[in-house]
Amino acid sequence: MSKWNPFSILLVALGLSIMPAASMAAGTHGTADEAKAMVQRAVAYIKEVGAEKAFATINDKSNKMFHDRDLYVYVRTFDGNTVAHGSNVGMIGHTNLEFKDADGKLYVKEIVEKAKSAGTGWVDYRFPNPVSKKIEPKSTYLERVGDYVVCAGFYKE
Repeated sequence: MSKWNPFSILLVALGLSIMPAASMAAGTHGTADEAKAMVQRAVAYIKEVGAEKAFATINDKSNKMFHDRDLYVYVRTFDGNTVAHGSNVGMIGHTNLEFKDADGKLYVKEIVEKAKSAGTGWVDYRFPNPVSKKIEPKSTYLERVGDYVVCAGFYKE
């Protein structure tokens, strides 16, 4: 009797068909699930160590807890001000509710409004990808923690 019965062949074929998808997911782009998990880690960390220490960690690009490929955490106040940014610390203190994306969408205002009204959610906009350096569609997951909005977005392909 052959060790390659129809069930074994089916399992091998299924495994091979899944491998390309798994390798793409682990490629240069983060996923929606990874962005959401990163925000949840950041919220827990802020609650554990306090905002000041957490923001310093978020700003440190060498810390992989809040930086992974094109995924990064950023934090805003309800007036839209960026107080921590995992990809571009130059944005800290330089944003407000009138900040627009590449198409003119008031995405910061939408993020803050969603945080105030729902506490969590997703906002879509277009933004420069720190890996590709191109403006790409992005979807950001957000959670409110105290007077802050903690965010991480993934770039859609």
